[in-house]
Amino acid sequence: MSTPLTIPRLEMAMTEGGLAEWLVADGAAVTEGDPIYVLETSKASQEVNAPVSGTLVHKAAAGEIYPVGHDIGEIV
Repeated sequence: MSTPLTIPRLEMAMTEGGLAEWLVADGAAVTEGDPIYVLETSKASQEVNAPVSGTLVHKAAAGEIYPVGHDIGEIV
């Protein structure tokens, strides 16, 4: 079973966020709580941590802006 990674809503008015960079390579193992990517909003940038342990699969390119809820990857 996999755990999807989506652009989170960090504030009520947020409609999109930038995937600034992946901190972990595609196909690499991650441990729950490890920072895996940097999310940029109009107000700040923030590291987002892995919700579970497993193997990270990228589904979106860094440097792009995506709507809240957009599927950017998964942990399998």
